Amino acid sequence: MNIAIYGAGGFGKEVACLINRINASGCCDWNLVGFFDDSKPVGMQVSSYGKVMGGMELLSSYSEPLAIAIAINDNKAVKRIRESIDNPMISFPNLIDPSLFYVDKQTVTMGEGNIIQNDCMISCDVVIGSFNLINDHVVVGHDNVIGDFNGLMPAAHLSGGITIGNNNLLGVASVVLQGMTIGNGVTLGANSVLMTQPRDNSTYLGVPAKRFDF
Repeated sequence: MNIAIYGAGGFGKEVACLINRINASGCCDWNLVGFFDDSKPVGMQVSSYGKVMGGMELLSSYSEPLAIAIAINDNKAVKRIRESIDNPMISFPNLIDPSLFYVDKQTVTMGEGNIIQNDCMISCDVVIGSFNLINDHVVVGHDNVIGDFNGLMPAAHLSGGITIGNNNLLGVASVVLQGMTIGNGVTLGANSVLMTQPRDNSTYLGVPAKRFDF
């Protein structure tokens, strides 16, 4: 099936590489037709992976079935873009690196539009919503429930029994201890360890992570 990437920046190129790895594994046969991006000129070459075809206007009128991967490393922007796409010809597949290790795949459920990069681990009895970015080397423990539009940056580690709402960002190499509940709009800084319940729409930094106002 034809697929395009929304976002022609660095992360868009990484998602193109992910699509190539998925194809090489033999589990899918995606045909990457190009990129959509409202801030880049039409026809711009994106490394060796394809060209910018247009922006939201073109995508809204696209007349053939097309899968879209939203490759924007900003969970709030991903939400805005998804809410702007109402073309019934567009679908949002989960793009999962072949290196993902499932402890028990049969007990994992997942929505749509998720991007899971290389060398991640997902344990058993895990629920993952839609349009989450799970970046390189992320560990998702048992009995985790993850909502929508969350970003888990490289090497983030989630212990068991964690509930995460929507629009949260967990920084590089951050850790969430077992049993925590994260609501909505929380940012956990790089290398931080969350040991207490965070407030919504707040930023936490440090070991143990403490709330900071900016």
